[in-house]
Amino acid sequence: MSFMDSAAAFEESILDNLKSRKWRAGHRIPTERVFSAQSGLSRSTVRRVLAGLKARGLITQTVGSGTYVSAQVAEVLGGTPDAGAAHSTSPAELMSARLVLEPAIIDMVIGNANSTDFARMEECCSKAEVATTLEDFERWDSMLHEVIADAAHNAFIASVFRLMNQARSEAEWGMLKRRSASPERRLEYQQEHRALVTALKQRDGVQAKALSTEHLVHVRRNMLGY
Repeated sequence: MSFMDSAAAFEESILDNLKSRKWRAGHRIPTERVFSAQSGLSRSTVRRVLAGLKARGLITQTVGSGTYVSAQVAEVLGGTPDAGAAHSTSPAELMSARLVLEPAIIDMVIGNANSTDFARMEECCSKAEVATTLEDFERWDSMLHEVIADAAHNAFIASVFRLMNQARSEAEWGMLKRRSASPERRLEYQQEHRALVTALKQRDGVQAKALSTEHLVHVRRNMLGY
């Protein structure tokens, strides 16, 4: 196999993991060193392939943290509903939709979630708690809500939540989140996330729905003032 063929095969193996959703949005992928050892390619070649995937919006890289599957991976691969809707959705509209949809899927999550789903929820909570920037915290915050939706094991619901997360990446949402942020509020959100995940793991639908609604109302009040 030629050098070019080897690099192409390496890239295709990553794309297969993304398309099959073995590696989902927010998943931390192996390091350049590990990829190099696994593929037999030089680290410079691995770096070049990863740079191409990053340019396409499939992965993101954070210095000192690692390389992650992009929150927009499904959109880039053509697997989400009308992505244009996310760009025209106001924060108020998004919060209204979240208040309707997130508590509504709790029963499906409790009925279908498995140990892997719960482990992913715990990972999102842990990553958010040690995040050193608001941007990192927000990424793991939004990823937790998407992971909870994934635990319903319903492809349509998962795609809707990815679209909502895309709307959360828009500039107006980010501006409001930064404006309303404080260490105290971040700690409160972290505690609310942990309580929600605990209720889901205990398969307590009544408590989980109440906690989901309370958390979203809290976020709306902090961001939008009502």
